Amino acid sequence: MPTYTGINHLAMVTGDMDSTIRFWRDLLGMRLVAGLGHSGYRHYFLEISDHDMIAFFEWPGVEPLEERDHGFPIKGRIAFDHVSFEVASDDDLWELKDKLDSADIWCSEVVDHGFIHSIYSFDPNNIAIEFSAPVAGVDVRRNPAMADVEPCEEARKGAEPQAGVWPEVVHSTPLDQREIYEGEGAALLRVIRDAEKD
Repeated sequence: MPTYTGINHLAMVTGDMDSTIRFWRDLLGMRLVAGLGHSGYRHYFLEISDHDMIAFFEWPGVEPLEERDHGFPIKGRIAFDHVSFEVASDDDLWELKDKLDSADIWCSEVVDHGFIHSIYSFDPNNIAIEFSAPVAGVDVRRNPAMADVEPCEEARKGAEPQAGVWPEVVHSTPLDQREIYEGEGAALLRVIRDAEKD
């Protein structure tokens, strides 16, 4: 199995990068660490933690989502409900709640989910966001728990990856055939290298 180290970045979409940056960087305190762009296109990255980032594409004509409550069931095409950012403690939750309230941005009360305490809000694009603080002594990563009274068939098989579900790799890509193609981010590398020369 591959070794996962976290979420490198979540890629969201905005029609207004300025208001998005003011919210995520200036209100929430996430550093703007990278930016790509050309006419009709921007892709900016903000630092969540030492490893994780959230990114936004800005494309002309994009409109904010219609506001929809977190976790509220709907029908039709949907692939995303909300994103939750972990904070270290309940004190961090209250600090964020106070910041959002002071900025006149809707924020829920603190909700106790048993293993996390959470608050909920929306960014300027109406992306549903949650901030979660772990509850001391409760770690579902270390001690998985299933409270669904009717878990689906696959969930009943347990937390660990199941062998034999997918075909085994028969032919690995040889080292001499592992090509990496240049993408938009190559422009960032040129900027970083130019800055190092100065």
